[in-house]
Amino acid sequence: MLLETIILLPAAAAVLAGLVPWPRLRPLLVPAAALTHLGLVCRALAAAGPLAPAESMLGIDSLGGLTLLVVSLLYAVISLYALGYFRCHPDWDNRIFTACLLLFLSAMSLATLARHLGLLWVAVETTTLVSAPLIYYNRNKFSIEATWKYLLLCSVGIALAMLGILFIAYAGLLGHGEANIQLDHLLASARFFSVPWLRAGFVFLLVGFGTKMGLAPLHTWKPDAYGEAPGLVGGLLAGGLTSVAFLAILRAMQIMTAAGEQAIARQCLLALGVTSLLFAALFVIRQRDIKRMLAYSSVEHMGILAIGVAVGGLATYGAMFHMFNNALTKGALFLSAGNIHRHYGSKRQCEILGSLSVLPVSAGVFLAGFLAIAGSPPFAVFLSEFSILRGIFAAGHPLLSGGFILLLAVIFIGMAGTVLPVTLGPTYNETGTPGGHRETLLTAGAPLLLLLVVLAMGFYLPTPLHTLFSQAASLLEVTPS
Repeated sequence: MLLETIILLPAAAAVLAGLVPWPRLRPLLVPAAALTHLGLVCRALAAAGPLAPAESMLGIDSLGGLTLLVVSLLYAVISLYALGYFRCHPDWDNRIFTACLLLFLSAMSLATLARHLGLLWVAVETTTLVSAPLIYYNRNKFSIEATWKYLLLCSVGIALAMLGILFIAYAGLLGHGEANIQLDHLLASARFFSVPWLRAGFVFLLVGFGTKMGLAPLHTWKPDAYGEAPGLVGGLLAGGLTSVAFLAILRAMQIMTAAGEQAIARQCLLALGVTSLLFAALFVIRQRDIKRMLAYSSVEHMGILAIGVAVGGLATYGAMFHMFNNALTKGALFLSAGNIHRHYGSKRQCEILGSLSVLPVSAGVFLAGFLAIAGSPPFAVFLSEFSILRGIFAAGHPLLSGGFILLLAVIFIGMAGTVLPVTLGPTYNETGTPGGHRETLLTAGAPLLLLLVVLAMGFYLPTPLHTLFSQAASLLEVTPS
């Protein structure tokens, strides 16, 4: 019943948010549900035995548990930011926004706990539908364009993923005489599946869920959606939703590994990972919109995750660690970028120069977050990226190692060309100091908290987290008996 509660709690809070008539009261439901949700997730991860019977529709393993922890922790901190965000806009009607925000958590939780490919597909599609109104929240021509692009491209991707599920079911029907897409059943019987149909199913799943994850060249919705969404929504998309889509791809990888087809699966994933790094390096150069810059940074780190899993071994452990670090760091970057955008009324570098002198906490977090996401020590992102790089060297890929380092260096230089003037440049003073929204304890404290967690993990990785990363990586490396 615990797993069902994790899913239904935010959904019930969303219904309550739709019924509550007081705009000032509705935002309180978001952190109340989020913090309770985080407590339930920690309790589920700490449980010694299984929380669901074998071959059930819901269940929790190390991969799903890690993704659920990432989503819940990020959401809990962003929910605190949301309180301060709504106080900056006391006259806005927040009924739809708060309800969709809570349904978003419910749908992501369902995706992480789904043990049936059909249920996983429904959950991922639900995240698309409930997050679209969040992107459209500013209600201007740019946000509606971004929303429609997000809906159209992600829906096409999800449709392709549905074809992939059907192909896998047909592979089971031809090879095993049964079209059962329950995950435990698939892992146990995948070695008997029809190989051509299984391979076709994986390719469609990779392209479909890769679109939602934002792997290049399937990423074209990201710059618009991240650029027009409020900062807290951008943080959830870049840190939470991409992690859920990555989990869906990892489920497909598990099936391919169980069938003995992990070599071709890794080649496909590696190709998209390298392409993502290349696209990010090309488009981040001279990108002067800070939110669009973060979108291309997200494409980069999705590529890093794909490369880590594709290489295998130590790099897979690094990818699990990196998923956690990327989510929290992206959350800090988008929240601080949202504060800067709201104060200046602009996202363009030329109009927000020298923000450190005006917004010391938010701009400081944005600068430190840039150093963190670029893999600078002592932040934990450095450790996870270094683990992936060590794994690449250990696997005997010198050309990949050299290209990996070169592309990361180009992306670092490109981002620095935007971040440094925005934070450390001469103060923009053509019409006086901007007089927009100021920092508050909640809006400045939430991104700072996320960044401090990433910094602390650079010095000390708690044993339970290390164990969780190792167990999640092992699920992708070991073929079920």
